[in-house]
Amino acid sequence: MAFLIGLLGTAVGAGIALPHAAKSGFTSTTVAGLICLVGGIVLLSCGAWRIVRSLRSIPARVLAVLGMLVTGYVTVFALTLAVVATNVPPSSLDGTDPAGRGLAFADVEFTTSDGVQLSGWYLPARDGAVVALLHGSGSTRVDVLPQAEVMSRNGFGVLMFDARGHGRSAGRAMDFGWYGDEDVRAAIDFLAGRPDVDSGRIGVVGMSMGGEEAVGALPSDPRIRAVVAEGATGRTAADKEWLSAAYGLRGAMQYGLDQVMTFATDMMTAAVPPTSLRQAVGRAAPRPVLLITAGAVPDETSAAEFIRGGSPASVQIWNVPGGGHTGGLATDPAGWEQRVTGFLDAALR
Repeated sequence: MAFLIGLLGTAVGAGIALPHAAKSGFTSTTVAGLICLVGGIVLLSCGAWRIVRSLRSIPARVLAVLGMLVTGYVTVFALTLAVVATNVPPSSLDGTDPAGRGLAFADVEFTTSDGVQLSGWYLPARDGAVVALLHGSGSTRVDVLPQAEVMSRNGFGVLMFDARGHGRSAGRAMDFGWYGDEDVRAAIDFLAGRPDVDSGRIGVVGMSMGGEEAVGALPSDPRIRAVVAEGATGRTAADKEWLSAAYGLRGAMQYGLDQVMTFATDMMTAAVPPTSLRQAVGRAAPRPVLLITAGAVPDETSAAEFIRGGSPASVQIWNVPGGGHTGGLATDPAGWEQRVTGFLDAALR
């Protein structure tokens, strides 16, 4: 019992204490997480010691240790990531806004179908074409200002907003993007209701979690005419089926861990596990999708190729040589602008 409770305490404590300490500092939540972590480690150690001492033969002790190591690794790894994703530290805007880049904007708010108020900035459309611009996990709309500047410079209206639980948006954050469909749909409702927007010329551009949310929302909202997703790899275990083919036994083991993590995450959030990105592009075809991958992160290309398998004719992949995760614009500014705006021009104009 001590061993099992210790596993849970260690996973929960690590999932809360470490990210909160890194982002928010020494807060009451961080302290609670650290207490849980220390208590979990103590119980885990005591429980494991008692189990080993209760066995008389050396082979039985060896098997017990191996079994506890495997059980401990799987449980702590999967549960810690699930806790991290569903207990996100608060994030805030740093005072930066589009005006600092010479962009005219308006502060806007809109509400999701489940009653969560989201906050954002809107850069008006010039010719009716517009994009919703989504940031990645643990960040805010401030982090996509460079992409917004490129979009605006090329004549697109831009709505950048904080995902629920991030920045100034209400609600509970979920860093696997499982609330993406509701958040994106609310953003499209906002855009479609504006007089300067042509409701038939709306696209979505997303970074990392935002890219996964954009792809995931595509089949359920026909008003989205095109999606650009950079650094999108997956939100559930269903997005990781390619691991076995790429890495053999090691990949199969990782896929198994992802299945446990998805199950644990589902137990910790009211959000429903979303459809796989591969299924999403298939259901949304022939609407086009551009996946941007980092040359320095090979798994991004493997994931993108797996996603494209759902609809090879409608999904394009652009790999940025030498680029890091969501670093396409920073690595190749001219290439990023040409690829992304050219893709959106073809789809929305």
